[in-house]
Parts: sequence; C-alpha cells; structure tokens
Amino acid sequence: MTSRQAAIYGLSGPELTLDEIDYISKVSPLGFILFSRNINNLQQVSKLVSHLKSFAQNSETLILIDQEGGRVARLRPPLVRDYPPAEIYGKIYNTNPEKALRAAYLGAVLMAKELLGVGINVNCTPCLDLSLPQTSDVIGNRAFSAFPEVVGALGRSVAQGFIDEGALPVIKHIPGHGHGAVDSHETLPIVEATLEVLVEDFAPFRQSNALPLAMTGHLVFNTIDAKNVSTQSSILIEKIIRGHIGFDGLLMTDDISMKALSPDISITTHAEMALQAGCDVILHCNGEAGEMFPLMDMLPKLTGKALDRAEKAMSLLSGKRSKISETSAEKEWRELISEHFPESPKNV
Repeated sequence: MTSRQAAIYGLSGPELTLDEIDYISKVSPLGFILFSRNINNLQQVSKLVSHLKSFAQNSETLILIDQEGGRVARLRPPLVRDYPPAEIYGKIYNTNPEKALRAAYLGAVLMAKELLGVGINVNCTPCLDLSLPQTSDVIGNRAFSAFPEVVGALGRSVAQGFIDEGALPVIKHIPGHGHGAVDSHETLPIVEATLEVLVEDFAPFRQSNALPLAMTGHLVFNTIDAKNVSTQSSILIEKIIRGHIGFDGLLMTDDISMKALSPDISITTHAEMALQAGCDVILHCNGEAGEMFPLMDMLPKLTGKALDRAEKAMSLLSGKRSKISETSAEKEWRELISEHFPESPKNV
C-alpha cells in the first residue's frame, strides 16, 4: 500500500471543491466517510466515490458510510431498501435465535451489495453497545439487546455478511457506550460503573475481537482513567481495548469534531492526543474546511503496526461475493423479518 495519511475525512457536499481536490491530492488519506449531504442519487454517489478513489491509483481507498438501518441510514428509499434498526433483530432473537442470526446476516449481505454497487466498501456497523435503562437515546434502538451474548452473536452475523460480500464492517463504539447516559455528539458522558459491571459492556467486543476495524466511543470511564476521554486514554486503549478485549485491528476514533471533546482544545491537538494514546486513524466527519485542512497539514502517514493493520483490513476487499443471489437473499430476509418489520416496502 502506498503511503497514506492516518485519517478518514468527511466532505462538504455532493462534489469535491477545488480546495478539497488540492488537499486530498497532496496527502492521500486512508479513506473518506459519506453523509446525507454528500448524496443526491446513486449515479452521483458512484461518481463521487470514483473521484475519491482516483487519488490513490495503486492502492485501495476506504469509503465509509453509516448505514446501520433504522434512523441511522445515509442512503434511504427509494435509492436503497428500508432496513430495520438493530433492535428488531434482537426481538426476533428472543424467540428464535437461529432465525434472528440468519435475518441479520442476510440483511447485511443485501446492504453490502447495495453499497458496493456504488463503490462504498466500508459500513460503520454493527453497533455492539448494550441497550441499558440508562443508555442515551443516541444509541437507543441502534443496539441489538441488553444482553452481551445476544449483541455479540448478532454483531458477528452482521459482520460476516459484509465480509462474505467483500466489504468491511466497523464494530463500534469500543469499548462500549451502554453506560453513557448522554449524547456524546453534544456533551461528554461520564461513566461511574465499576470494572466488574463494565466487563459486560466489553463482552460483545471480545466476541468480535478478530474483526478488522473498530471505532472508539468518546466517554470517560472513571474506574479506568478518570482524567482522559477514552479516545485519548492510553490506559484504556492498552489495558482494555488491546488487552482485555484483545482487539488488534485498525482502531479509528469516533468523529474528532464531536462536542464530547473539549472545545477549549483545538481539533489538531485532539487528533495528536488520540494518536499518542494508541488510536491508529483519525476520523473527522463534518467536512468543515477550517478544521479539516489544518488536520490534513499535520497528521502523519500510517506506519508500523497501524500500517500493517490497514493493509490487513484492505486485503479483505478482494472483490469476492457470496454465492447467494440478491433475489433469493431478499425473499428469505423479508420472510424472516416480516412479523417485526411489516412496514418494510416490497420494492424499491
């Protein structure tokens, strides 16, 4: 893989600006992440993705999207199918685990086929956070269940569906957002739970620790490191994410521009702190030039273990596809979810 910057950036709109083209051509980021503001129609998305990939002609570029299903879906009908939130698979699991696991897998296969059709090769899902009484609504029905073993099993099925299609899943928000009672987009969650309790939050990630990509959550876990937000905590990353959980894949930050991180510190300083703590890649999502271009000026290239992890992840983007056809996958998937998600349209 040619030298790439340790960063994944959001973009300002449905086409690249001249300034974005200039900066991207100079720094060659590892990847980009798309949001609703970048999407008009499938033809336009495919053209934008091709443009982004053209900057790294001799190696793959990661093109990310948050396409979980439910309320977190950047592509929506009629452009793509309507998908249920993760909670629906958890409800099916309560009565028929085998049926739920198959439904989650097939949903991921179908979603991967749609995303790959426009060149998007990474989906920021599954969400492996627990759904607890105190969990912030920012997670809500994005979580499969309150039970770690259910979350872990369904998360692995979703991840496998993407991998079998030649796309990459991202497990999030490691080490777990279940005890976060506030929205980290707006403020910093402070978690007071003991380590003995938090082990339950960590469990789904331990079950998925061999997957290639993970995204941090921005929280403070007082019993682990009361001084630093998890994304910038070397203690938490080394002892919990790399140690207890055993994740050795590529670790990206959650959006470095989120308000959970102190506004009194610059974006560039936040990024430096995250890299120094042990994150491999900085994720910056808002596409604001005043933040993004200074990051592009200062972030380093991928080296050492981070580069190895990136190359290992990219090796899974082999272009392979599962043997199941889209038609048969959709037919079986709709039958499996129909009782709990009847509003799913028959056609798009």
